[in-house]
Amino acid sequence: MVFANIEYLFLLILLIPYIVWYILKWKRNEATLQVSDARVYAHTPKSYKIYLLHLPFILRLAALTAVILVLARPQATDSWQNSEIEGIDIMLTIDVSTSMLAEDLKPNRLEAAKDVAAEFINGRSNDNIGIALFAGESFTQCPLTTDHAVLLNLFQSIKCGIIEDGTAIGMGIANAVTRLKDSKAKSKVIILLTDGTNNKGDISPLTAAEIAKSFGIRVYTIGVGTNGTAPYPYLTITGIQYMNVPVEIDEKVLTQIAGITDGNYYRATSNSKLKEVYEQIDQLERTKLNVREYSKRKEEYRMFAFIALACVLLEILLRNSILKKIP
Repeated sequence: MVFANIEYLFLLILLIPYIVWYILKWKRNEATLQVSDARVYAHTPKSYKIYLLHLPFILRLAALTAVILVLARPQATDSWQNSEIEGIDIMLTIDVSTSMLAEDLKPNRLEAAKDVAAEFINGRSNDNIGIALFAGESFTQCPLTTDHAVLLNLFQSIKCGIIEDGTAIGMGIANAVTRLKDSKAKSKVIILLTDGTNNKGDISPLTAAEIAKSFGIRVYTIGVGTNGTAPYPYLTITGIQYMNVPVEIDEKVLTQIAGITDGNYYRATSNSKLKEVYEQIDQLERTKLNVREYSKRKEEYRMFAFIALACVLLEILLRNSILKKIP
């Protein structure tokens, strides 16, 4: 057991002068009676109350000690464990441009991608997984982690419009590469999902792919969207109106990116096809990772708080019953 506020334990020193004060007070208040001979009282039976005279003081000391321990916040010690597991390092790189709101996949492309990717994460419990988002620019939503509860929590907050609109595929790949380049894993993978063509960013998709290749990173590209046109919601003064817009995915560039990095290109034209794509990627090779796991600290103050309360109540009961003093 450890204490989060260990400095409060110094308050226990104050109990020493309190004990000394009580002893001195008791001696000063001790009644005396002068008699010529006390032998007549030698065989007088002693009341059990004599043995309880100091019990209220002991209970008060115990209560004060317990309160100080509560203030010090006792906690169960962390449990550390080093383990070796099988897994790979994966960066999910997702397009969050406004075109991902098209509803050829249900409820729309982005939400469908999030749902399927969440299932993928749940099935890869031993992997280091991170999230990079891109539109007109790119940023890291979550760095590589094996704490998938935190990952999924952040995953649900992904939405369109959080960064400048556009499609900077090269920036998305480059951002993911910076998170993977120093990894010691045998297999490093980027899963790039987009529904458009590169039209923004300072790095071209093919240049970013070459950079990924130089670090031994394989890029799996996914083009999401039906063939032809897709219904896209527009907000008007009368409400949401839908317009069929052409689906423009640069499959040539996505295929080249995958080819340069020894990955694969997939086309997902429906929710079921998108799920199949992730199931295929799920067959990737695995490598060993060293993971240091720990359990969170658990507060243990409740027992001491109960002891303090019980001691106070018992002292009050004794002082107002069998040990009650009548002036």
